[in-house]
Amino acid sequence: MTRRDAAYQVDNPTLADIQGLRGATLLDFGTDWCGHCIAARAAVERWVDAHPDVAHLRIEDGRGRPLGRAFRVKLWPTLVLLHDGEDVARVVRPRTDADMAGLAP
Repeated sequence: MTRRDAAYQVDNPTLADIQGLRGATLLDFGTDWCGHCIAARAAVERWVDAHPDVAHLRIEDGRGRPLGRAFRVKLWPTLVLLHDGEDVARVVRPRTDADMAGLAP
């Protein structure tokens, strides 16, 4: 898995893959065509750049996508910060750097 994906990835990892991750990982659930996801992208990328030790996975979500359901994603984008595969913080529909401040690795 890469540190930063340019687009939301259609081929999602499994829940078991995610639970097996070590260290800090930011899961970014959304779609490339979502207006809220596009609006959030700059703030998310600044946060990712400021936290180089955190892996960043953009995961395409939607109907029939079990990974988003496993993390109770209801709105896009939803960002879930994991540590060793465990959910430790989340932010929904961030627009600013202040919105992203709730994610502390």
